[in-house]
Amino acid sequence: MRTVREISELRQILTESRERGQIIGLVPTMGNLHDGHLALVGAARDRADIVVATIFINPMQFGPGEDLDTYPRTFEADREALETAGCDLVFAPSAESLYPRGLASHTKVVVRGVSEGLCGASRPGHFDGVATVVSMLFNLVQPDLACFGEKDYQQLTVIRRLVTDLHMPIDIVGVPTVRATDGLALSSRNGYLNEPERRQAPFLYHTLVEARTALEAGADMTATLDTARQQLAEAGFKAEYLELRQADNLEPVQSGTTHGVLLAAAHLGPARLIDNLAVRLPGDQGD
Repeated sequence: MRTVREISELRQILTESRERGQIIGLVPTMGNLHDGHLALVGAARDRADIVVATIFINPMQFGPGEDLDTYPRTFEADREALETAGCDLVFAPSAESLYPRGLASHTKVVVRGVSEGLCGASRPGHFDGVATVVSMLFNLVQPDLACFGEKDYQQLTVIRRLVTDLHMPIDIVGVPTVRATDGLALSSRNGYLNEPERRQAPFLYHTLVEARTALEAGADMTATLDTARQQLAEAGFKAEYLELRQADNLEPVQSGTTHGVLLAAAHLGPARLIDNLAVRLPGDQGD
């Protein structure tokens, strides 16, 4: 496995791969890897001849007061894990190489609609940063496919809309959420939890499972969501949102909607946890 930090070297290597007719798969990450990230590498490995993973903690997607400075940096361990998982090339650029004129002067990519609300409401500018850095990586790597986790469902939806709107010839592969045995969705930020909080954290997932069961059985949407929010509050979570949306575009469900997604974000101690579950609705939810 090769490690590359310079854009010129990355382009040279991948130009040679394309000339050989090889399919290129991309897995963008911010490092501090866990089994969820490695599942993305596995999904790319199954579909591509060359798997490129990126490790870049993107400053543009962190807002004021967020954990940019304290976000875990574990490059050597990440590199070893990627090599074991079957990655062929790691691209680990500096912020200066991607943003040579600084963040304030850099062109931004804004994906309207799906980036608004939910996480976009509590983290203004976050998805602009995600869309911008992903657009740059797509331009630099020019992959045939790119793998993203379904745990970050709104992010996945933003990226799919980005690729569609800008007519990028890239297949976006959504990879199912990887969970611990107790149901907690794996996340780099789970490391912020202390032991009691870690034992409590799976309650978010189990609350969503209970709500999904009720909704699929035809329970009233408003009452079900209110109950779920109350359960989280009583368990010590500070919920930012718990919503039911249309699965394809994240708009509010309407009468006749059958494919929904339950999405939640909640703080537990210092950690901000997000999770989601697909919901098969009877078709009579919404207004």
